[in-house]
Amino acid sequence: MRTSVLASVLLVGVLTVGGPVACAQGQAKADSGFRVTSADLALTFTTEESNVLPGSNNNFWMRGGSFDAGVTFFHGLGAAVNFTGLHAGNISPNINLDEIALMAGPRYTFHLGGKYPNRLFVESLFGGVHARDGIFPTATGVTPAAGSFSLQVGGGWDVTVWKDLAVRVFEADWVRTSLPNGASNVQDHLRLAFGVSYHIGKH
Repeated sequence: MRTSVLASVLLVGVLTVGGPVACAQGQAKADSGFRVTSADLALTFTTEESNVLPGSNNNFWMRGGSFDAGVTFFHGLGAAVNFTGLHAGNISPNINLDEIALMAGPRYTFHLGGKYPNRLFVESLFGGVHARDGIFPTATGVTPAAGSFSLQVGGGWDVTVWKDLAVRVFEADWVRTSLPNGASNVQDHLRLAFGVSYHIGKH
């Protein structure tokens, strides 16, 4: 399942690249008006701390990958979309967990000086998460799959290493979901990621 989760991340990345790239290259040439001035594409290894129940000592780390695309409209203000797939094995005897989340929202990017500027960004993303291969309590029993609203707030740092290619040195996010757990039905997670990014357009 881990392989299929990572494959899904890569597939969405490939399918999504075309839109931001074409938008950034085409609209950035406009002489005036509201337009995209740059785009950033990133592929990262992602890990997320979770738990079976809030306040329990049974914490575990999910691992997988993320693809995100961000565009800048005006003085660092823009928007981003993030697709993440995660897997955890044997969190309880013979119980695994897989999650796929898709979120989008505003992003602000700080461009630092230099020939090839580094970029810091902060963002607030909203969307949904789908979990499967777990155990989720319901009013009539349990189900192996569930979905809920998801929220991600945080940011990251891209360090340029060559022309428009950068290393995402770190990304740290607070992630909240509301999957059924037989208690509060709320999960607060710490998500960490690092990988590579590619910048298109104006620095």
